[in-house]
Amino acid sequence: MMEMLSGRWGIRDVKSRKDRTMAAPIALQLYTLREAMADDFEGVVRKVADIGYVGVEPAGFPGTTPEAASSLFKELGLEVTSAHVPLPVGEGKQETLDTANALGIKRLLSGKGRDDYSSHDKIKATSDLFNEASEIAVANGMTFGIHNHWWEYLEVEGRYAYQVMLEHLNPEVFFQIDAYWVQTAGPDPAAVIQELGARAPLIHIKDGPCVRDEPMQALGEGITDFHQVVAAGEYADWWIVELDRCATDMMEAVVKSYTYMVDNGFAWGNK
Repeated sequence: MMEMLSGRWGIRDVKSRKDRTMAAPIALQLYTLREAMADDFEGVVRKVADIGYVGVEPAGFPGTTPEAASSLFKELGLEVTSAHVPLPVGEGKQETLDTANALGIKRLLSGKGRDDYSSHDKIKATSDLFNEASEIAVANGMTFGIHNHWWEYLEVEGRYAYQVMLEHLNPEVFFQIDAYWVQTAGPDPAAVIQELGARAPLIHIKDGPCVRDEPMQALGEGITDFHQVVAAGEYADWWIVELDRCATDMMEAVVKSYTYMVDNGFAWGNK
């Protein structure tokens, strides 16, 4: 079990979900349907809206542009929660900022690979890069957050990588906790979400065996305890479904995941 962190995390004075409404809305990370979108971006997005998803989180725009996608989202009443984008630093900075502005979003998200967390020195360098991205985002009226995979929760030189990273991050950097990947690495995702509190306003949810390289499943069909995860996410603004790969038909899993979250009162949707 990971030793939970404490201290100055820069958590804002934000009311918990308990003080606002019973549940957060449900969104879909569109990376989930990337293969289908490569053939028919508009048709797939229309299906997502028809299922009842309240929001979407893009991660690329196959066969279209951010501007065209934004128009489609607005037509369908889909809120864009955030976007997974290249880091807004260096030569690609302006393109990332332009994408965010086209989508009308304020939250940018990115991450790094396993090797970037393979030593304490590399973790510090990665944290410095995230801080730079955050400073640029804030200067442009946005915020920057980190999406985790399983490797951030591995032990590196006797400590969990995330513990080392948090010592170096600016408090403005927020987190999009992927509950499935946390559990795959070993720690309790509910404990991680609860400890981060208001600094984790976006939660990615998946289900399955929580085994690396094994296919995922629709929510409710794996081993994740969503009662505990949702209870811990009292500061969550969105529950965002994401399936990297699936043991069944992906669109079927997207429908089942929506139904599971809404029927159990874990999230609210449009249907």
